[in-house]
This record gives sequence, C-alpha cells and structure tokens, in this order.
Amino acid sequence: MVTGKSKGQRAKNSYIKLLGFIIILVLINVIAQHLYTRFDFTKEKRYTLNQKTKDVLQKTQKDIIITVFLDGEIPAAFKRLQNATKDLLSDYKAYSNANIKIIFEDPLKDVPANEQDTVINKYLGIGIKPIAINLKNDAGITQKLIFPMALIESGDVQIPVNLLQKTGGAATDYEENITSSIQNLEYAFTSTLKRLLTGVSPKIGFTEGHGEPSNLYLYDAITSLSQQYYVGRVDLKLMTKQGLDDLNVLIIEKPQQALTEVEKYKINYFVMKGGRVVWAIDQVNAELDSLEKRPREMAFNRQLNLDDMLFEYGARINYNLITDVNCAMIPFATGNAGQQAQIDTAPWLYYPVFMPDTTSNVVKNIDGIKSQFASTVDTIGVPNVSKKIILQTSAFNKVFETPKMLSLQMLAVQPAQKEYTSIPKSAAVLLEGSFRSVFLNRPVPEGIMENYNLPAQSRPTKMIVIGDGDVFLNQVSKTDHTPFPLGFDRYTQQNYGNKALLLNIADYFTDDDNLIALRNKEIKVRLLDRTRLRTEKPKWQLVNAVAPILLLICFAIFQHYYRKHKYAK
Repeated sequence: MVTGKSKGQRAKNSYIKLLGFIIILVLINVIAQHLYTRFDFTKEKRYTLNQKTKDVLQKTQKDIIITVFLDGEIPAAFKRLQNATKDLLSDYKAYSNANIKIIFEDPLKDVPANEQDTVINKYLGIGIKPIAINLKNDAGITQKLIFPMALIESGDVQIPVNLLQKTGGAATDYEENITSSIQNLEYAFTSTLKRLLTGVSPKIGFTEGHGEPSNLYLYDAITSLSQQYYVGRVDLKLMTKQGLDDLNVLIIEKPQQALTEVEKYKINYFVMKGGRVVWAIDQVNAELDSLEKRPREMAFNRQLNLDDMLFEYGARINYNLITDVNCAMIPFATGNAGQQAQIDTAPWLYYPVFMPDTTSNVVKNIDGIKSQFASTVDTIGVPNVSKKIILQTSAFNKVFETPKMLSLQMLAVQPAQKEYTSIPKSAAVLLEGSFRSVFLNRPVPEGIMENYNLPAQSRPTKMIVIGDGDVFLNQVSKTDHTPFPLGFDRYTQQNYGNKALLLNIADYFTDDDNLIALRNKEIKVRLLDRTRLRTEKPKWQLVNAVAPILLLICFAIFQHYYRKHKYAK
C-alpha cells in the first residue's frame, strides 16, 4: 500500500528533477553564447577554419557588416553555395574579436520589372554583378538573374566579394563551378577582410611602349585586378625610381620590340628591391590573324634583348613552338566555291592547353590554361633561387624549332601518335629566392639619371616566367569590338583557367602572409555510384519501401509483449 507521504515525496522528486533539467539547459545555452566549438568529423575538415583565417579575425577591431545577395528562389546548386556561405560566416562571427553582422537578401525581391534595371545598375556601381542562368520548368526554359556576390562593409569602406569562381561562358554550366566555389569561399572572404583591415591596395603595372597589346585586349585582366589592386600601364622609359619603389608587381606582357639597356636596368633595380615580376613573353612571332590573310606565314624569332636577364635569374624561354594534342579549337571556313561559307571549328595544335601542377598553391584548383604559339621554358641552375614548374604540356606533344613555316592547311593533318608521344614539357616556372644583379660589375647604362644604388643580391622575392605572351589577353568581338572575359573562348563557349591564373599570381605576389594557401582546402563531393544505382534500383526501392514497415511491425510486437510481461506481474 502506497502512503500519501510517499506519493508526495515522489512528486517532489519529479519536480526537482525537472527543475534541475531546466537549469542545466539554461546553463548550456548561456555557456554556448560565450564559448563556441564545433566538432568536424569530415575527412577533409571542410567545417574547420584555417589558422590564418583565425589570425585575421583576431585582429578585427571595427564592426563589420557582411551582406550576401544569394537569397530568395534560387536553384539547388546555388542553395548549396548559400548554405556553405552561411556555415562559414557563422564561424567567422564566432572567432572574430569585433561584431560581425551577417545579412542575406535578394536584391530583386519585390522590385517591379520596370524598375529592375535601375536596381541592377545601382548594384553594378558598387561591384555587385548578377549572372543570368537558365531554369527548366513546365513552361520550358526561363532565364533568371542570380547575384552570387557579397559585400563587406566597415565604416565608409565597401569591398565586393565574388562567391562564384567563374562567371563567363554559357549560362547552363554554373553547376560545375559550385564545388570549386565552395572550396574558394574561405580564401575569398579572408583575403577581402585582410584588405579591409589593412586599408592597403598593392600596385600592379603592365608594361607598354614596346608594341605590347592595347588596353582593349587587356581589358578583363585590368578590370578583374582593379577590384583588389591599383592597376595601370608602365612605360619604363619614363618610369622614375620613386615610381618603381611604389610598384609591387610588374607584368611584362608580350613586348614585340627589344627593350633598351636603360629599361632593363630599371627592371633589375625593381627586382633587387624585392619587386615581383611576371614575364609573359612570345619568343616567336606567329599570329593566327596573319595566317587567315595569306596561305603561308613564316614564324620567326623575336629579338627582345631579355635572354641575358632571364638566364641570370634562372630561366630560359626557348626559340621554339609547342604543338600538343591537348589543344584549343579555332574557327575555319568550309564549303564549295560559289557557295556561302560555313564556319566550323577544329583543334589547332599550336594552341596548347597547359596543365597546372596541382602541388603548387599558385595554380591549385584551376582549369587548363589556353595558350597561343607558346614556347618551352627551361630552368637554369643559379644559387639561392628555387625553381618550380607550374604549367606544362600533356604527354602528347611535339616541339618545333624556329623559324618554321605555318599554314592553316595543317588543320587537315592528323597528328601521328608515335610522333606526339613524349614527356610533358614545361611552359611556365616559378622562381623564388635572392636573385643576383644582372648589372653586377657592369657600368651604369647611359641615360640613367638617378642614383639607384644596386646591391649585388636582391631581397627575397618571386617571379614567374611564362613562354606565351597571349596568356593574359582576352578575345575581342570582330563585330562591335567589345572584349570577352579573360579565358573565355567565344568560338567554343568554353572557359579556361587564364583569369584564375592571373588572380592567383597577383594574390601570391602581393600577400606575404601567404593566404593563398587557403586554396588548398578541397571538398570532396561523394556522389552515388550511377552504375550500381541503375542495376540495383529495384532492390533499393523495395528495401526503402518495406524496411520501415517491417521495423514498425517488429517494434509494435516487441512493445505488446513487453507491456504484457511487465503488467502480468
């Protein structure tokens, strides 16, 4: 017999347990507000911030607002990008010393159709650019504008962040970019936050005055770099010592005329003071436009007066032309005489697509690099300089010495497998270290009016030597002369990794904290085995349909006999 006292004691104990449970929950929530942790059980640690990112966040002092414009009704692929951005920014907020406010919004939500252009132009003014994608529905295919962008604000400073790796090309290929874009998120946000905190934008200069390409062909390169850096053209004839001191990166982009000793002296001073140089050089004069105008064209060697400099620094661009079975396409006219010509495309062996060496941070996670009439690059053994090949051909290549006669009739010739089976050839090298002065024990060239005081060895610095001068040039429309995105081939609608290469080099050369190492994060997409899915589909459909019902029946039988056994006593 149960007494009233024992019943009251039981009730009291129940209330105490409930109260204790509630207190524990409250304490856990209070502690969670001040202490943040996350258990990341993924193999690639996709949810763990890099220590470099944590260091940047620890230095933040001013309040920051991050507005992500990827919201509203968006395709599933972009939803993945949105969720990954939310997860990442939650970690940023937790580790930051300052207050970070995160906002997700759809820029075109509730905006009437006749006012959307005004809104889009307003966002374009601050660097927020939409892309058009094709969506399939019951009515067919419709086009929708998506803003895969974010804006980081602190005080009066605003810096846009591009969440999508590639925005050029066909509107239907965006799904292929989502995974690489998610891998790039931490780098994109951390590098932007660092620029926001330091307030420093490095200066990058493209050379001019030697027949280099005009701004029209460098339009996308300059525009893309201008989002993070001060970018302009540099005439070495007029450049002063102060101008070289203010410059961080010098890009020598496809000169067609020889450089003077005075200009080489200034470049050498720039290297000695620790400046970074990108050499994008065409050693051979060969252009497709010339072949289109005449049946045959001689590809001859250029005399740029740079061989001694490059040799002293540890590299040599050879006087040859690379052909590769792994190549880009070019257009050509077909049809019988008297009929309207049809434009078709065919692989052009002299436009090799170079493969990045994935062990190097400079070219990690980027696509193949399209080139035009490129040459091989060798490394030279010089002390205090390390060499790393970053771009190379496929194993199916053949190198021709120059001068060489070229003709578009080569399009009809099938490359013999035996002739094109070879070892990969290097086309771009990264040099790092302390370089020896080219003008050591040499007189100062006539025409140098300032005292440069050259040391024998440079400060630790970096340079990249590429055996192609067209690698950073965008295509231009022949009808309205508008530039296409860098790396985008208007004939095949294909994107190459040329823009990513340029941006990676700029980041690597201007960031002494080596934030580009954040690009090493790889997120593996574990997809279903489509072959097994096809062959075993009926079995798994049956398992998914029957197994839950059987489990429910088993649980009901167990519960019935358990209760019968319990209360039978």
